[in-house]
Amino acid sequence: MKKDIPQHKVEDLAIAVVPREEVIINPEEDLWDTYIINLKDEKIKSVLIASHGYGEIEGEEIKTTTLRHFFEEIGALEILKIEPIQRKLFGLTNEYWVSFNFDGYMYDKKYVFVKGSIAEYNFTLIPFINKKGVMIR
Repeated sequence: MKKDIPQHKVEDLAIAVVPREEVIINPEEDLWDTYIINLKDEKIKSVLIASHGYGEIEGEEIKTTTLRHFFEEIGALEILKIEPIQRKLFGLTNEYWVSFNFDGYMYDKKYVFVKGSIAEYNFTLIPFINKKGVMIR
């Protein structure tokens, strides 16, 4: 029965979108980077991340290609780069669906950057790289 399946909450994991150094120097630069951050004191294994964007720009419905990334493991208190993201995609909702194995259980969580949320007014200091960006925990 479904009620017999344990429901474990994802904690101490984050996704961050950070401008590259070139963007800080030249705001017209287009590429930012996305990262996964393991804030746990233990490693996580078999990490699968599926990312895609969707929404409407100038009246046109847009869906980006789904990209999938696999990491055998992410160490304790470690940050890894997932992929670059173009500034023009900030006008879409950008979703990162993360699943991983930890402590004998499979976990999954969707991290959703809603349209317009990847912006300087949402910046926070990103752990481990000491740069400012937008982070969802």
